[in-house]
Amino acid sequence: MSRTRLQQRRAWFQVGFFALFLLAPPLDLFRIDLTLGHAILFGQHWTLGIEDFLAGRTGIGDATFNLFVRGFLPIFGGAALFLFIAWRYGRLYCGWLCPHFSVVETINALMRRASGKPSIWERRTLPPPLRGPIPMTVTGAQDPSPKSPASAPYWNRWYWIPTLLAVVGFAFLWALALLTYLLPPFEIYHNLLNGTLTRNQSIFLTAATIAFTVEFLLARHFFCRYVCAVGLFQSLAWMANDRAMVVGFDTRRAAACADCDNACDHACPMRLKPRTIKRKMFTCTECAECISACTQVQHGDPQQSLLRWVEGAEALPVVTGRPAPMSGTPSANAILSGTCRHA
Repeated sequence: MSRTRLQQRRAWFQVGFFALFLLAPPLDLFRIDLTLGHAILFGQHWTLGIEDFLAGRTGIGDATFNLFVRGFLPIFGGAALFLFIAWRYGRLYCGWLCPHFSVVETINALMRRASGKPSIWERRTLPPPLRGPIPMTVTGAQDPSPKSPASAPYWNRWYWIPTLLAVVGFAFLWALALLTYLLPPFEIYHNLLNGTLTRNQSIFLTAATIAFTVEFLLARHFFCRYVCAVGLFQSLAWMANDRAMVVGFDTRRAAACADCDNACDHACPMRLKPRTIKRKMFTCTECAECISACTQVQHGDPQQSLLRWVEGAEALPVVTGRPAPMSGTPSANAILSGTCRHA
């Protein structure tokens, strides 16, 4: 994983949202309490407001209004806003916030240290991850060349130990978090710490931990690409907008890739090919790892990167596959507080 200022900023977003994901239930920010039969939102009981109607104290008009305001409006309004952001910027939630994708990237990095591959399904080992801008020699050549093979494998099989521990640890953490979204968190944590989990709580934690362990070990990005409904609907909304933000490749400078061993491809957590048309990047998460990798290959200069975010008319060549216009400004690169300058 390439650690540029852009990726450091993204990591902070991911860490913050992962913490929010874990702490939302115990802080009563959001959870659905099955024992109460309704949701808790920002410390307040959130019901559909039809209790009086069911008890015969109000008419159907009040019940319909409450269902619209308390149920339909928040759910469909939030979904509409979420899909609008995806229509405009792609799967930005996946690449910058999603707690599952954070685990995917973490385990990918550990597995690459253990085997040279980010996934057990990868056909061949990858070159060492980029750790900083590749310097230039006095002759103007890159040193070392991204195509130069490592003199010795950079991976170490002992890293399988922390990799497997991380897989099981994240699986249990996810199972525990999901359980606290459904049952009172303090009851769950109290029972867990005192070894007094109920039969159903134990079954849920065990089954969910096993399921997540298998998924984190074997599937990960395959789940993101082919199973996750949240990601699928974001991708569908994004594909409907030809002018949406997308990673664009400067084909006019394609010769600059000659000395690079596909660093952008190796950096992609979703195992996509960033230098292709939008249709083939259907599941792109806008994580910008490919942009950061290309920036480092181009000696750390964002202006020299062959990959960058584009939008509007500049995004059309990525959709059609036709040559890019001769002029244009990287307007989309200003997204997320000046990421163009720090890619």
